[in-house]
Amino acid sequence: MTRQDVAVVGGGLAGITAALRLADAGRTVTLFEAKPWLGGLTHSFRRGELDVDNGQHVFLRCCTAYRSLLDRLGVTEQTHLQERLDIAVRQPGAGAARLRRNGLPAPLHLGGALFGYGLLNPMQRLRFTKAALAMKALDRADPALDGRSFGDWLREQGQDAQTVRAMWDLVGLATLNVPADEASLALAAMVFQVGLLTDNDAADIGWSRVPLRRLHGDAGERALAGAGATVRTGTRVDAVLPGKNGFTLRVRDDEELTAAQVVLAVPPAAAHKLVPEIGSGPEHLGTSPIVNVHLVVDRPVLDEPFVAGVGTPIQWVFDRTESSGLAASRPGAQYLAVSLSAAAEFVDLPVAKLRDLLFPDLEALFPELPEATVVDFFVTRERTATFRGSPGSQEFRLPARTPVTDLFLAGAWTDTGWPATMEGAVRSGDTAADAALGASTVDIRAGRPAGAGPQRRQGVPA
Repeated sequence: MTRQDVAVVGGGLAGITAALRLADAGRTVTLFEAKPWLGGLTHSFRRGELDVDNGQHVFLRCCTAYRSLLDRLGVTEQTHLQERLDIAVRQPGAGAARLRRNGLPAPLHLGGALFGYGLLNPMQRLRFTKAALAMKALDRADPALDGRSFGDWLREQGQDAQTVRAMWDLVGLATLNVPADEASLALAAMVFQVGLLTDNDAADIGWSRVPLRRLHGDAGERALAGAGATVRTGTRVDAVLPGKNGFTLRVRDDEELTAAQVVLAVPPAAAHKLVPEIGSGPEHLGTSPIVNVHLVVDRPVLDEPFVAGVGTPIQWVFDRTESSGLAASRPGAQYLAVSLSAAAEFVDLPVAKLRDLLFPDLEALFPELPEATVVDFFVTRERTATFRGSPGSQEFRLPARTPVTDLFLAGAWTDTGWPATMEGAVRSGDTAADAALGASTVDIRAGRPAGAGPQRRQGVPA
């Protein structure tokens, strides 16, 4: 049997982060991923001439852990980050508006945009402003917030349906992935306080200019190899057995490997199944789906990097022409990716039904679309895209340290304080690595002095 200092199970952003941090610190690390590639829920696949992302993932300037990972992977230049928050918003039958911040301190940075926001009347804007100040004043450390519904709180603040659609849902649906009535107020407070109401540049939006598999999975594999870690894709871990001297991992073909420490960077139900001793609850978190509709047309119909939809199931539409390779293979055509978060009512609909349902709104959002020829129309579905951040969900989000000595948890579902985002996943990997590096047992088993702590490789950034 092969012995490692640390085995990391799961090759998503959380697993990549944990494994890379541990390898940089001098640990002997093996990362196992059941799929043939790294990246987890942020991956791409090939469809004819297109590189297709399975979902439309963006980040904000306040996502400091995720941005640090991009730096470590050497791919920051393959992303774009707005110099200043700028969102084009369209509502079928009601017109268009724009949310663009100014240089004033938060929350005044949105004052000008709100004043001219034509999708709300003056009274709605005033009530939104009062509610935003009330949101900023919430104490996120108050455990009672997790037991309350975000939707109930919005109604208490006098927010009508149009204000929720045109303002709160723009951010809330994409980050919480549940409707306001089904979302924890604690998670909503975290999103809006950190993302919009504290620093004026926190909500500047970033996105990948290349396929996500290249940005995360391929770059992660290169970085891990360079740090001395072993990456085994296409290898499912079937059992993690705690023992007196560490862990035995059983993988495919009855192979066994032993490790002094294990990081489980897998979904909650999978973590509980592998090691039930981590505690009860994570398997009860629940999940929420995301549906992405992909549309290739023979001419440009969108002249923005992305737009947000209001009053329609079409929440965000991204121009992925360049990143998909379509610009080179089919000049003049355009590839639009439509994101539908909190998509429980859409996830099981046939493609033809989704097309019939969404096309009238697509044509309303993009007046040039009726004149274009649809070259391709397809759908990707992530049925378990995120954990369900509903009221009371906090009790099921476990910390990185478990009751099992030298077993640690990572994943956006763990107790990061963030909703299920790329930032939350990376933070969880950092936290799990910190916990593993702080334990002395692995040093003893590896023949190092107890409490020796991490030994960082020369030339590797902290």
